[in-house]
Amino acid sequence: MIELRNLTKTFYQSGRQTNVVDRVNAVFPTGSAVALLGRNGAGKSTLLKIISGALEPTVGEIISDGTISWPVGLSGTFHPDLNATQNVRFVARVYGVDSDDLIDLVRDFSELGDKFDVPIRSYSSGMRARLAFAVSMGIRFDTYLIDEVTSVGDQSFRDKCTTMLQDRLSNSSAVMVSHNVSTVRAICDRGAVLENGRLTWYDDLEAAIEHHLANMKK
Repeated sequence: MIELRNLTKTFYQSGRQTNVVDRVNAVFPTGSAVALLGRNGAGKSTLLKIISGALEPTVGEIISDGTISWPVGLSGTFHPDLNATQNVRFVARVYGVDSDDLIDLVRDFSELGDKFDVPIRSYSSGMRARLAFAVSMGIRFDTYLIDEVTSVGDQSFRDKCTTMLQDRLSNSSAVMVSHNVSTVRAICDRGAVLENGRLTWYDDLEAAIEHHLANMKK
């Protein structure tokens, strides 16, 4: 379970205040995969970063009774001068998992080939996303935060990502950002729409999708 209490995130630019997240209260229940929907720039990725602890809210708090992943689409935490093996080994030590097992899983799943042994600074954004997804799936979390990562690569790789995620969610929860309605329907069972800083919760996924699509037409 993840509970957002009076959550607000304010940014200032050129003297102007913007509340990307504005007094949000919501409960993401255990065992659910929630689609976080909204326009580009609505603040979905910002909200995921706040939930993960990577970004502090301006006001409010987050209460959780389990472990939460980093945003899976966020690969900025990798050290650019180290290769994938070195980065994965570091993550394994931080989270207390077997480093050799995690390296084997990530190497196989990410399909990076020889690039696995070159510095990450040479990676494309897609390669970084593949690596981030594979590392995240190799570590068990109570809740996974997914940010558009299942849209990476060709259809075969996207299908593999969806299958892996569905397997992990048999025992875990998720909050997922995606603009792909088919992916949302395949993975999620509830939805929430972020618009103008306010979050609207739906127990009915289709109602959330309908709301989101209506917003996109405005």
